Amino acid sequence: MNQVIVLGISAGITLAIQLTGFLVAYAFQTEVFYDILGGLNYLALAIFSAVVGDSSVDPWSSDSRKIACVSIFAASRSWLLIFLAWRAYDRGGDSRFDEVKSKFFEFSAFWIGQAFWVVLISMPMIFVNSSSVDKPNFSAVDWISIILFGLAVLLAIVADIQKAAWVKRGRKGTFCRDGVWAYSRHPNYFGEILQWWACWVFAFSSGEGFSDVQWWFSILSPLFTMNILLNTKATGIPQANGASLKRYYNKCPEEYAEYRASTSILIPMIGYKNVPMFLKRTLFLDLERWEYRPTGGIVETVTGEDKIGV
Repeated sequence: MNQVIVLGISAGITLAIQLTGFLVAYAFQTEVFYDILGGLNYLALAIFSAVVGDSSVDPWSSDSRKIACVSIFAASRSWLLIFLAWRAYDRGGDSRFDEVKSKFFEFSAFWIGQAFWVVLISMPMIFVNSSSVDKPNFSAVDWISIILFGLAVLLAIVADIQKAAWVKRGRKGTFCRDGVWAYSRHPNYFGEILQWWACWVFAFSSGEGFSDVQWWFSILSPLFTMNILLNTKATGIPQANGASLKRYYNKCPEEYAEYRASTSILIPMIGYKNVPMFLKRTLFLDLERWEYRPTGGIVETVTGEDKIGV
């Protein structure tokens, strides 16, 4: 089946799943299965694209490229499903929906948004699964990208587990510095971003080269992920920084300022304190708009020093 058709059907399946979920959720005024349905939707697309990508001439089970991509994709989305379901249960619900689940159109927007998210994130995987290109041998770029894909998924899982364990222990030390959190302030977000860039690069060999429009179109997967985690106020880095840092500067200002100055905002690394500020503000995405700005215009910077806000 043509790759474009497979993508179109995948979008239709996703819309049907999410709208059905919305109608049931709205009828019962609940959001308890919102994240669960999102995770199951990812797995449904992986199965569907694998089935339609199978043939007697090119069986899916003998295509190492498809098996590798789908296996890591399934591990990533299965973990997301498990983690979000556990978090919703542990918190007794999701406060995002408290004010909207009784409002038909506002509540539906969340489900439609999730439909877009599922399809866009899944695009490189669908591209690989529905490809008829036969390239059994992995190139150097294939090996690097698939390994990075797997390592990025592992990083996100480890970061989530370490942070959850720290919270369960009573948030010792006010802010988390356990494991990978000692080398990145948001290692889970870095893992999420890296895995979709790696998946997109890996998908290249399943297309017709640089002229393949659908492969280029699937770059929306990592770009959408970055936009959500870096630019959306209700989630990701914007939500976790800015005013949300007040509790740290109130309880342990010097200790947190030192951690912030010496720990990368995304990329896990050693020696971040010695990185020049212009590189932090550009290459490392440690942007000033994410600094804490208390009343009075004082900005707590990544150097641990104060300056007058504009």
